[in-house]
Amino acid sequence: MTQDLVTSEVEQGVLRVCINRADKRNPLSRAVLNDLRATFEAAAGTADLRCAVLRGAGDKTFASGGDLKELADVKGAEAARDMAENAKRALAAVREFPLPVIAALNGDALGGGAELAMACDMRFAASGARIGYIQGRLAITSAWGGGTDLVRLVGPSRALQLLSRSDVLEAQDAQALGLINAVAEGETDFETAIDAYLEPMRRQSPHVMRAFKALVLPSRTEGRATLDEIETANFSHAWAHPDHDAAVADLLNKKAAKQR
Repeated sequence: MTQDLVTSEVEQGVLRVCINRADKRNPLSRAVLNDLRATFEAAAGTADLRCAVLRGAGDKTFASGGDLKELADVKGAEAARDMAENAKRALAAVREFPLPVIAALNGDALGGGAELAMACDMRFAASGARIGYIQGRLAITSAWGGGTDLVRLVGPSRALQLLSRSDVLEAQDAQALGLINAVAEGETDFETAIDAYLEPMRRQSPHVMRAFKALVLPSRTEGRATLDEIETANFSHAWAHPDHDAAVADLLNKKAAKQR
C-alpha cells in the first residue's frame, strides 16, 4: 500500500494536516508540495472550521527543506525557476487559507521547511525544535516566498542577519526574535501543549475566525509580487552557479563519510 505523503483530518473545528515522511525527515518534494496545496485549497470552503494546524510526522523534524534526491535533477536557471514557482504556489495556498494556520513545529524547520513554517500565520514550537534559513550553506537563496515573509515579520535588518549568517535558532531564541509565537514549556507533552494553545481558537465562531484572517491577510499579500520575483530571479541565478554545485557535492561527501 502506498503511504500518503500528506494526511489530513478535521477534528473539533481544526483542520489537521501532517507531512507524512518521518523516515526521511519530512522533505518537501514536488509531490508533497502539490499535496499540501491541494489539501488547503480543498478545505478552504469547509464551513465549520476555526483554524488549521500543519505539522510534520514524528518528533524530529517539521520539514527539512527540499528533497535532495529529487533536486539533483533540477539543472539550470530555467528549471530552478520552474521548481521555485511551483513551490511558491503551494506555500501561497497555506498563506492565503481563509482561516488562521498554525505551524506546529514538532521538530526542526530548516531551509525550505523554515519557509513553509513562515507561510503559516503562527508558529507553536516544541521546546527542542529549531528553525533556520540555512539556504546560504548550499550557496543558494530562499526561493519559495519565505524571504518576503521573513522581512515582513522581523524587519529588514534582522532578516538580513538571519539569511546571511544561516543561523539555526533554538525555539526560545526564535521566540525572542518574533519568529515563533509560543514554545511548549519544559517537558510538557507536545500534543497536550498544542491543544491548549488551540483551545481559545476553538471557542470562536467560524465566521469570526474567517473575519480575523481576512483582516490580516492583506498585510501579507499586498505588494509581495515584486519581492517574490526578486527572490525567484536571484534563486535561479544562484542555483545555476558553480558555487551551488560545489556546496552540494561537499554536503553529499560529508554524508557519505558519516555512513562509512
